[in-house]
Amino acid sequence: IMTPELLLCLSFGYAAALEPSCLSAQFRRPGDYIIGGLFPFGMDTVNLTARSEPTLIVCERLFVDGLIWALGMKFAIDEINNSTSLLPGVELGYDIYDTCFEPLAALQPSLLFVTRNGTMGIGVECNYTDYQPRVTAVIGPHKSDLCLLTAKLFSFFLIPQVSYGASSEKLSNEELYPSFYRTVPSDKNLVEAVVLLLNEFGWKWIATIGSDDEYGRGAQELFLSTIGNGPICIAYEGLIPSDPTDPKAKKQLEETIEYINKTNVNIIVLFAFQQPAQALLEQSIKMGLSKKVWIGTEAWLLSDIATSIPNIQSIGTVLGFIMKASTVPGFQKYVANLLSSVQQDEFCQESRELYHRVSSDTLGTQCKQCDHISLHDISSILSHSQIQPVYTAVYSVAYALHRALGCTHRGCPKAPIRSWQLLHFMNTVPFTVNGQSFEFDESHSTNTGYKLIFWYWENGSLTHVPVGDYQESLNLNKSLIQFHTADQKEPPSECFRECEPGQIRQIKGFHFCCYDCTDCPENTFCSSKDSSSCTPCLEHQWSPARSTQCYDRSERYLRWNEPLVVGLLISMSIITSLICLTAVLFLKNLQTPLVQASGGNLNLFALFALLLMCLSCCLFIGKPTNNLCMMQQIVCALCLNACLSTFFTKSLEIVLLTEFPRCAPTALRWVTSSRAWLLVTLCLLTECLFCFCYLRLGPDYVLPDYSSLPTEVLLTCSTASWLAFALMHGYNGCLAFVCFLCTFMVQSSGKKYNVARGITFAILIYFIIWIFFVAVFATLRTVLRTVIQISTILMVSLGIVGTYYIPKCYILLLKPDLNREDYFQYSTKEEPEGDPQ
Repeated sequence: IMTPELLLCLSFGYAAALEPSCLSAQFRRPGDYIIGGLFPFGMDTVNLTARSEPTLIVCERLFVDGLIWALGMKFAIDEINNSTSLLPGVELGYDIYDTCFEPLAALQPSLLFVTRNGTMGIGVECNYTDYQPRVTAVIGPHKSDLCLLTAKLFSFFLIPQVSYGASSEKLSNEELYPSFYRTVPSDKNLVEAVVLLLNEFGWKWIATIGSDDEYGRGAQELFLSTIGNGPICIAYEGLIPSDPTDPKAKKQLEETIEYINKTNVNIIVLFAFQQPAQALLEQSIKMGLSKKVWIGTEAWLLSDIATSIPNIQSIGTVLGFIMKASTVPGFQKYVANLLSSVQQDEFCQESRELYHRVSSDTLGTQCKQCDHISLHDISSILSHSQIQPVYTAVYSVAYALHRALGCTHRGCPKAPIRSWQLLHFMNTVPFTVNGQSFEFDESHSTNTGYKLIFWYWENGSLTHVPVGDYQESLNLNKSLIQFHTADQKEPPSECFRECEPGQIRQIKGFHFCCYDCTDCPENTFCSSKDSSSCTPCLEHQWSPARSTQCYDRSERYLRWNEPLVVGLLISMSIITSLICLTAVLFLKNLQTPLVQASGGNLNLFALFALLLMCLSCCLFIGKPTNNLCMMQQIVCALCLNACLSTFFTKSLEIVLLTEFPRCAPTALRWVTSSRAWLLVTLCLLTECLFCFCYLRLGPDYVLPDYSSLPTEVLLTCSTASWLAFALMHGYNGCLAFVCFLCTFMVQSSGKKYNVARGITFAILIYFIIWIFFVAVFATLRTVLRTVIQISTILMVSLGIVGTYYIPKCYILLLKPDLNREDYFQYSTKEEPEGDPQ
């Protein structure tokens, strides 16, 4: 806000600015202790690339902010010299030079500052303890890349250097730059504030751009390392030329805008100084970049960039952090009076005399443009320029000098003070400026915090509206921010949607935090929204797709109440009933020729074995155990062997009668009558031996199957030794095969009953069923395997009963006239049906 006195001076100053002033002669004054100053009066160096000789570097344009900062240093020193409490009796001098934002331009006055006092040469000595340079301390320069160059030089001589704008984190290295200080926070604090702002609004898909200089590169590097693997994703990171006049600059800016367009980001974080920032914004307007949220820093937010770019309001919303700094009382009035005074001949004459008293043969300030500046030219920038960092930097040196000299309220002794002696007091003692306390921290910085400002436009006029602040934590008043969106709410900026429970992040492209949400497959789960992989369930657990947890599997086996089991039990009941009825019928007709020709008592034994084999189906129903699994195969094998052994004795009897009639009378007694039981017992004992081998080599055991069913664990009986299994059941197969060989070629006359035919069909049915059983059993991995085993047992039992016993029952019940001895008797002397030819 301009005071009435300033407005009055402004009107007179504007009229007087037609004549050159002596403002350029105001930046050098003699004194008891000289403080050097490095300020960017100008910018745009002339013919720097074509420079072939080490001539003086000249700048083309005036940088008004740099001029105001330099006037801030002059104001602070004049105020200190007029003070009766800080350095009474001591007069501070100053020697201020232009850096032109160029390291080469800053190096020349820096070399001048370290020359031996009173000379133009730099002394080469082994010990510089007693070396007295031209200046006691240095204020500036402003940019970090210039400070990285000059700080090494001043740190060698341990000359205190206090920057008012260099924020690079590299300068916090006290080992490399022991005499460097700054009255601004480090970029580390700025970056932390920016990250907190992004998180506050939930902006996770952003672009970050930095100027191709130490400030831009350093701040961007810090920013990227700070966000790390957090939720913020960098859609684009790039550097823009620090010198917009470079011939390649336009193409680089165009490519940057094109990349931003491709990423579809709504948020752009810009770490750059005024010139590159202005060039980028101008190019974005020219190329029609849609409105974005621009997050900036003090390096360009407070410059005249807003008033110098046409249609600047079309870029969108501008937010940014500036250092907390109070106004310097009396500075604007001081500048107005000074610019009025430099128009007066008497004042200029006195100023030039003081200027040349410092040293007439040294460098000039090279600020010829300053002589053509009026208050009207700088009034807009003067009203919001940050002067306190410069003001505080000067006072930090003055307070250190106060303590080094041992000043009292009476005065200060004018003792010789070496520059390095001030460092101790700057490191340890706080100081107060206009009622505000300051202290350099471990990194030689003063962290005063930041203000968050918002560019508010009203009727074409810009106002910097404070909307928050940062001091270790972010305080934000969102209601004060009017975004460029239709509802004036913050625009979304996400590359992804929030994943639902049971979904994982599937990274797409090269952006680690740009992803799609993918459902976890079955038998896996995801309990965290931020996870990028699904966790497999334990073996005994399961989960559906897109699950957040696993569930215990239920046990699956054949239960007694299942409809399929009920059907099998009904079938078993029917077959067992049929077997029992057949046995009763055979028992009733035990002494008849038919029953005797079929095997007599052996028939009852075979039917009893088939009955037990049918009842063994109950062993396959219910929850299996190791004992049940073992009993299933043994009972089934022994019962089947008992039945087949009776067929075996009858088959041997038939083959002897039909194929070996001459031996039959002698051999038949071993396979008929009571000795047939001996053969049956021998067959059973052999099967028992194989069952014993089965028990020793490895009986069946319960095996939980977790892969066959999606939500259940299938309890099945697994075979431990296939060799023992093959021996046990293979022996029955061999018996059946021998029976088949003995009976399938046997023929009889039409007047005789062919007993062999019943055995042949029974064995064929047995083989056919077992072939189908093996084929189906090998391919099934569900509870149906047990069903197939039960069905096989029932079908074998039914097949044997149906092919061997039922035809005989038919004769006993419906054809009793055929139940006579001559119809069922084999004769060893049986004649062929025709005469031999």
